[in-house]
Amino acid sequence: MYRYDQFDQRVIDERVAQFRDQTRRYLAGALTDDDFRPLRLQNGLYLQKHAPMLRIAIPYGHLSTRQLRALARIGRNYDRGYGHFTTRQNVQFNWPRVDQVPDILAELASVQMHAIQTSGNCIRNITSDHFAGVARDETVDSRPYAELVRQWATLHPEFAYLPRKFKIAVSGAASDRAAILVHDIGLQIVRGERGEVGFRVAVGGGLGRTPIIGHVIREFLPRDEVLNYLDAILRVYNRFGRRDNKYKARIKILVKERTPTVFARDVEAEWEHLRGGPATVPGEEFERLAGFFVPPAYETLPRDDPGFRAALADNRAFQNWATRNLHPHKVPGYAIVTLSLKKTGIPPGDATSDQMDAIAHLADRYSFGELRVSHEQNLIFTDVKQSELLSLWQQLKRLGLATPNIGLLTNIICCPGGDFCSLANAKSIPIAEAIQRRFDELDYLHDVGEVDLNISGCMNACGHHHVGHIGVLGVDKNGSEWYQVTIGGTQGKHAALGKVIGPSFAADEMPDVVSRLIEAYVDIRHEDERFVDTVRRVGIEPFKERVYAPAH
Repeated sequence: MYRYDQFDQRVIDERVAQFRDQTRRYLAGALTDDDFRPLRLQNGLYLQKHAPMLRIAIPYGHLSTRQLRALARIGRNYDRGYGHFTTRQNVQFNWPRVDQVPDILAELASVQMHAIQTSGNCIRNITSDHFAGVARDETVDSRPYAELVRQWATLHPEFAYLPRKFKIAVSGAASDRAAILVHDIGLQIVRGERGEVGFRVAVGGGLGRTPIIGHVIREFLPRDEVLNYLDAILRVYNRFGRRDNKYKARIKILVKERTPTVFARDVEAEWEHLRGGPATVPGEEFERLAGFFVPPAYETLPRDDPGFRAALADNRAFQNWATRNLHPHKVPGYAIVTLSLKKTGIPPGDATSDQMDAIAHLADRYSFGELRVSHEQNLIFTDVKQSELLSLWQQLKRLGLATPNIGLLTNIICCPGGDFCSLANAKSIPIAEAIQRRFDELDYLHDVGEVDLNISGCMNACGHHHVGHIGVLGVDKNGSEWYQVTIGGTQGKHAALGKVIGPSFAADEMPDVVSRLIEAYVDIRHEDERFVDTVRRVGIEPFKERVYAPAH
């Protein structure tokens, strides 16, 4: 994984010292709240409903065990003994003291981490495929390219004060596991006619108050021009994006209003002035970055380990976990393992400091000392021998991290909601728990099959409810918390937005609403048809009729 050079480390250390002095002056009364606001936001510090919240960047979801141990230590020493992994491949601490945040940032800097650009109207944490480098369907490893974009974006002076926050995702596989079509810019790594690497560029995607699927504005961009092209897009946005209304300030609104065709023409014209210029990336720079992501020392193993196959046959619980939580690895004899942070009764995405320490120990033992964070709020071991999967599963069970629900209804994506966020209209975590408890029977879940359920506490859509097969949105209704339901959304390369089924529901109705949706699906599905495919085939009316039918 990427390691800071001397310049990187100096920049981060200087930022910590700068913020330490800014915090000292604020606490001494020399800076007002208004003075301090942009300074704290530049360092990932929010003032939330009950306490400050610190958001820490995990670039493209990549963590070393040394870094995870530092996060565990921060949670234990400065927070309430846990952290929350988000849909942006970040981690948040919900209870730090303002006066201790500089100390936290200093600890992060000691393990090559920071909280820069995790808030504010700037380019946020660059996200990518959590299986990058190991997935069988991968065209090109996206990590060196994500790192290139991260370096370009960090403290970029021209784009420090954009009209609104800006999110970029990079994917290099056939399956889009980075949700690139709901980002401000989505970069899909592709190969040209002669096998050369380039990018398909999508612009103007996003969720929130006005959800929009991104538009492809260039089918093939030579890889050496990627930074010039990004500069061109951001310059057009900076020039024409609205600053008078934050609800209309995102690039998706600009692309929609100018039309994708006109916006693409503007970008191409700007690019012509930049093409071949100083930001053109030489081939040796790509090679240098790729050198940080060399494969670990894999052993030569049989494609199917006999002991693993025997354990599957002998242990149904292990088999269920393997079916849901393992993914094929491109190297024979290895598997990709998802650690579920979605155990019933635990807020989705939360991990305790003790769990983080234990996960770090297991990653050192089983996965070459590295792990990933997915935008679905789970953790990933990318390189586990098949022969060691049974042993790993047994230890994950003891830690509460082996719930076999990846891709199933209880693998809920959920924002912190009204329990923490001052922007939320309603709580999210209790709704997630109530639904999980209703569907805690694993045999039934496996029979229902793949269902993505996403919950957001407000229109900012941090829980990605628009692209859930079932989406739940918290709304304010005369001062009370209610929930609007959409169905038919999906992420990936065929991303689609869900449709509202009708009037909103009270909190205590939500488990019954989801139950009725699933019952309708089971009654009308074709064999081996996913929930979302049934919705596409028959529309929302049969589901709406079932949900709103009078109780007998």
